[in-house]
Amino acid sequence: MRSEQVRASAPGKIILFGEHAVVYGRPAIAAPVTQVQATATVQPAPPGAGFTIAAPDIGQVFSFATKTSTAAPDDPLAVAVQLVLADLSVEAPDATLTIRSTIPIASGLGSGAAVATALVRALAAYLGRPLAPDQISALVYQVEKLHHGTPSGIDNTVIAYEQPIYFVRKPAKDPAGFPVGLIERLIVGAPLILVIGDTGLPSPTKQIVAQVRRTRERDPARCDARLDQIGDVAVSARHAIEAGDVDTLGPLMDENHALLIELGVSSPKLNAVVEAARIAGAIGAKLSGAGHGGNMIALVQRQKDAADVIEALKETGAKNVICTTIQSTLPQVQK
Repeated sequence: MRSEQVRASAPGKIILFGEHAVVYGRPAIAAPVTQVQATATVQPAPPGAGFTIAAPDIGQVFSFATKTSTAAPDDPLAVAVQLVLADLSVEAPDATLTIRSTIPIASGLGSGAAVATALVRALAAYLGRPLAPDQISALVYQVEKLHHGTPSGIDNTVIAYEQPIYFVRKPAKDPAGFPVGLIERLIVGAPLILVIGDTGLPSPTKQIVAQVRRTRERDPARCDARLDQIGDVAVSARHAIEAGDVDTLGPLMDENHALLIELGVSSPKLNAVVEAARIAGAIGAKLSGAGHGGNMIALVQRQKDAADVIEALKETGAKNVICTTIQSTLPQVQK
């Protein structure tokens, strides 16, 4: 256990291809978004002070030992701490853990998984037992169940590894309940310049995933055909990304968005900002994440083209717009 402060961070994430289909065993592609971050800081407290969790962004402060605040037993922050302590077989230290985040909540950028990843990473490091990405991902997946009900596993994976990944979920699960799947780091053959636009509308993943499940139960043949097509698009996108074939990716994004519309997870606002991006010069655009609201992504060929797309999205009512270039990053753990 350290006697000095430890800080760890985790990026947001964006799904490039395969949302919803990934829940049913089809492939998906996701990448970290480093422009937005969750940060966890652990500071030592006097002996006997106990362990305190503070999340000033959402006005939450509670003692882990006594639960003297409004934190419920299934509070994601409390659960994340409990998982780390149980995994390491240690008691809660005398310390204060503070969480801050610039990632919008319920927008498809992986806010919940990023906060949990930063917390797990920081607390384990403070306890002198740093965890590997696969260990972090497995713990965060347990927290993701609170947010999403039946999560695909892609958010915790891409955020814990902080690398663009190709992910296929398998029906089997390991003894800890984590879905077994294929996780492969993507080699990005050419920079992918993305403009991410937030519609400002909520994207409640848990409810939307349940909606797709009901749709599939009513008409499995039609729904599975769309999921298969989305999976095929993801496979083609992987080949294009690895080959540096940016021109091919644009139409694949458009195709993926059209299939998500047929799946019933888009919305008039999402369709409007997607179309605005295309008109402004994006070579492809689609919703990203659960849908209904949240974020969309647009692919541009050059950095200077991003300005026109950003302006168009703002004029169409996007609440927040950022530009990111897909690239590898390393986990941040600092003294």
